[in-house]
Amino acid sequence: MAPKYSSSRENYLKAIFHLQETHGTVTTNDVAAEMETRPASVTDMLKKLKAQKLLLYERYKGFKLSNEGRKVALQIVRKHRLWEYFLVEKLHFGWDEVHEIAEELEHISSKKLIDKLDEFLGFPKTDPHGDPIPDSQGRWTLTRQVDLLNLPINKVAEVSGIGDQSAEILELLRHKNIALGTRLEVKKRFAFDNSLELKIKNQSPVTISEHVAKNVFVKYDE
Repeated sequence: MAPKYSSSRENYLKAIFHLQETHGTVTTNDVAAEMETRPASVTDMLKKLKAQKLLLYERYKGFKLSNEGRKVALQIVRKHRLWEYFLVEKLHFGWDEVHEIAEELEHISSKKLIDKLDEFLGFPKTDPHGDPIPDSQGRWTLTRQVDLLNLPINKVAEVSGIGDQSAEILELLRHKNIALGTRLEVKKRFAFDNSLELKIKNQSPVTISEHVAKNVFVKYDE
């Protein structure tokens, strides 16, 4: 039977996993900022995770997950994203409402329940925000995508992922009728502030800020 970890330790493993995806090795300060806690608290937890062989430490570089730590983190990510998918697709929550609920549900430890949930949902590949869902072996499929700032003008593309998944930005996107699967094109870039004018089918043009544009990912035919 796989060992059980406290919710707090799982939260740290997941945070380190996400930081590692973009930073490589991570520092105590990186984790403290991500977890919104004091570096001293982080140091204590990192020592515990290292003692459990879930973390590796490289002198002068920082921490990264061990193979076992990555395996545990991937299963937490899997549970979180499956629960988000369930909440949106089956219980009809808005995509801006599910993150905090999934944060609680991801700590349910029953592997059988999660495998049954995955099967019930039809083995979805991505969550409601376009993030890949790891399978039971921790494997996932990556989609080649670019953010809207790098989408060529007048190129029709399909929204495939959202970077910043705060409730505020998701609410704004919903207000502008931008969701996963929305087909759109960039009609104009404004040099003044890097905002974009978008054309969405059967809709008046909408303008989005640079911050929003760099957090909306799309896929398109070359």
